[in-house]
Amino acid sequence: MNEAIGDLLPFAVGTALSPFPIIAIVLILATPRAHVNGLAFMLGWICGLTALGGLVLLVAGGADASDEGEPATWVSVVKLVLGALLLVFAARQWRGRDEEKATPKWMQSLDQLTPVKAAGIAVLLSGVNPKNLVLTVGAAAAIAQTGIPAGEQAIAFAVFVVIGTLGVLVPLALSFGLGERSKPLLDHLRSWMSDNNTVIMAVLFLIIGAKLLGDGISGL
Repeated sequence: MNEAIGDLLPFAVGTALSPFPIIAIVLILATPRAHVNGLAFMLGWICGLTALGGLVLLVAGGADASDEGEPATWVSVVKLVLGALLLVFAARQWRGRDEEKATPKWMQSLDQLTPVKAAGIAVLLSGVNPKNLVLTVGAAAAIAQTGIPAGEQAIAFAVFVVIGTLGVLVPLALSFGLGERSKPLLDHLRSWMSDNNTVIMAVLFLIIGAKLLGDGISGL
C-alpha cells in the first residue's frame, strides 16, 4: 500500500492546488450562507472524487490492472494517453497565461446559491471537469496497477481524497476558526489564485504529465 500512496501523491497535490475550487470556496464563504454552503461544497467535492475514483478502481480491478506485481500493458497505455493530455493542457494554459478570462456565470450568482447547488457545482468541478478528471483517473490507475487487495486500494484512495480536499478544506477551516478575521486572508488567497491560475496549472500539468509519460514508457 505504501507504493500506491507514493505513486498517487503527485495527483493528490495537483488536485489540492487546483485554483478553481479554491476560488469557488472562497467566494462562497463571502456569501450570506457561507458555512452551510461551504460545507455542502466540500461534501460535493469529496463525493465527486470518490465516485470517479471508485468507478475507475472497479473497472481496473475487473480488467486485471496488475500483471504479477507489474502494471498491465493497458495501464501503461492509459498512462501515456493521460500524460499526453496533461501536456496538451499545460501548453494551452501557458499560451493563455496573459489572456483575460471571463468570470464563469455560476460564480456571478453565488449569493443565491443553495446547499444542493453548491454541492452540485463541487461534484462537477471534482468529477466532471476534464483537468481534475485526468488527475483522479491517474491516481486511481496508480493504485490499481500495484495489485494490492481491494481494502488497501480503498484506503490508498481515501488518502488521495483527503489530500485532494485540502485546497477546499483549508479556507473553510480558516473561516470557521477566525470568523470575520479570515476575510482579508481569504480575499488575498482568491486574488492570488485568480492572477496565477494559468501558470499554476501549467506547471502542475507539465510535471505530472511528464511523470505519466515516463511511467507509461517504462511499463511497455
